[in-house]
Amino acid sequence: MDDIETRAALWASLPGIEALHVSADGSWVFWSWAGPHENTEIYCAPTDGSAAPKRLTTSRDHAYIRAVNHNGSEAIFARSPDSCERDQLFLLSRDGAESPLTHAQRNHYVFGGAFSPDGNCAIWIADYDYTAGQPTSGGWIWAQDLASDTRRVLHKMEGPFESGAEFSPDGAHILWRVMSGPAGATQLWIMRADGSEAREVVRASDTSPITGAWLDADTILFIGEGITNDYVGRYTLSTNKAEALAEAADFNPQGLIAGPDGRCAVIAYADSRCTPELLAGHSRTPLANPTGRGSILPLGSHPDGSWIVEAYDAGAPHEILRLHPDGRCTTIARAPHGAACIRPESLHWTSPDGTRVQGWLYKPKGTPRGHVTYVHGGPTWHSEDWTNPKIQFWLSCGYSVLDPNYRGSTGRGMAWRKRVKEDGWGGREQADIRAGTEAVIALGLAQPGRIAVAGNSYGGFSSWYAITRHADLVNAAIPMCGMYKLDIDYNETEMPWGKSYSEEMMGGSPEDMPEKYANASPGNFVDNIKGRVMVVHGLADTNVGPANTHVAVQDMRAKSINHTVLLFADEGHGVTRRSNLAHYLAASARFLEGAFGHE
Repeated sequence: MDDIETRAALWASLPGIEALHVSADGSWVFWSWAGPHENTEIYCAPTDGSAAPKRLTTSRDHAYIRAVNHNGSEAIFARSPDSCERDQLFLLSRDGAESPLTHAQRNHYVFGGAFSPDGNCAIWIADYDYTAGQPTSGGWIWAQDLASDTRRVLHKMEGPFESGAEFSPDGAHILWRVMSGPAGATQLWIMRADGSEAREVVRASDTSPITGAWLDADTILFIGEGITNDYVGRYTLSTNKAEALAEAADFNPQGLIAGPDGRCAVIAYADSRCTPELLAGHSRTPLANPTGRGSILPLGSHPDGSWIVEAYDAGAPHEILRLHPDGRCTTIARAPHGAACIRPESLHWTSPDGTRVQGWLYKPKGTPRGHVTYVHGGPTWHSEDWTNPKIQFWLSCGYSVLDPNYRGSTGRGMAWRKRVKEDGWGGREQADIRAGTEAVIALGLAQPGRIAVAGNSYGGFSSWYAITRHADLVNAAIPMCGMYKLDIDYNETEMPWGKSYSEEMMGGSPEDMPEKYANASPGNFVDNIKGRVMVVHGLADTNVGPANTHVAVQDMRAKSINHTVLLFADEGHGVTRRSNLAHYLAASARFLEGAFGHE
């Protein structure tokens, strides 16, 4: 076998595109690029392909784009110490000069960051009073004049918040989302740019979420939950009326990107594949994919009718391309990598209750030496045929990998997404994951005694669940930043939306239903563990508190359970610095060698 550390460093450098934003005039694209450097750094490039991508930041911590001004001359980006998600906002010019918009801190959250259309003002939402210098109980919408640096609060909210705010294309109004009512319910609000006349304009129902985006100065497009499906609707300011535009059983919208001539791109999914469509009024047409890659994700437009897309599959690093109306493709950014990636095949299997489940099966070269079921986080998220350095590294070690889209995942419609709430966390979605692993065994690509489960966040919770509740099948687990006891998770999370999310998924708080939380908590079944555990956590994690891991380690030590601990002081909710990721990958390889009896 070649040197594990060398191979781990290679896969830790696999490029990944994040937080891509296109200027309103369509001429420039900015994005954050993970992999090529120790930290995620910001790049920009002209959308006509006339110049190579230009690196703009050199950071101690990751830098993520939040917004780009109208002509692409300036951007807003966020950076937090040790990825703790307590962000500081900066202005960034195309020559790489940066200046702070807000101060460095570790005691509040800053969501969003958007320019006014004229570029003279920036807005964001923070649970912080900059005048008094102290945190607030809800999100306040702040506006800063960029010429004078004067700052004022436009609107004050109470309670949880989860996103930023956006100016209308004419700069007259501001749109944002409010979390109000039962856990999981959201509404769209607008106000004038001076903070006056704040009001709710659209809600899908009293209990459901809604997202929205400006199409033009008089129109907000939104995605809401219907009776059986998600749908795209339109709210018109001048008439104060909302109407449904597109809804169908095979139409699963998840995002909206405004385009020219009253059109928008709908980011839709079919069986966990991105299948974007163009929407003009009530008319839907597929957005053609001439790129040669498995999927395209539209992220911005050009006035000439072009779309700026991320083109991707698991076979090579993702690319940024411009799709012209005549079918031509212009390459904007492509990062080669020195190793060959393996694409998965879509696998379907049946869960014990008869439910059909989909996931992505990766086969290594040669006979598998063991198996890893890699569980995505969320659970309100999904996996696709896209690059993942952990999966590709484990494939290079000779392991088969299954990446399941269990019930509760996005990408397969509203009904599938909401099914995790029927039981709450630790319910039949875990049976979906187990059944997928058993399907891989039935295919001859895994064998009992060499089965691991790994994942971050909810994938970490699922790893804990598998090693404690499915100990007859799973003999190794690598939970990263995972919930060990759900009452600890509820009380330790610091995210503004964290407790509300738990209540939405579980049907209430630990105080409301202590037995349900206890029965779903892997930490209450640690005596069942028969195999080995490698527990991983970033100590700056403010989402799933490190207390989960501290308690788990105490329990495993007290019960003499075979375990390894990997803690990172300079990481938050995950392991993302390139050197740390390489260290994690190499440690996971050594752990699996021992757990699978290859030592």
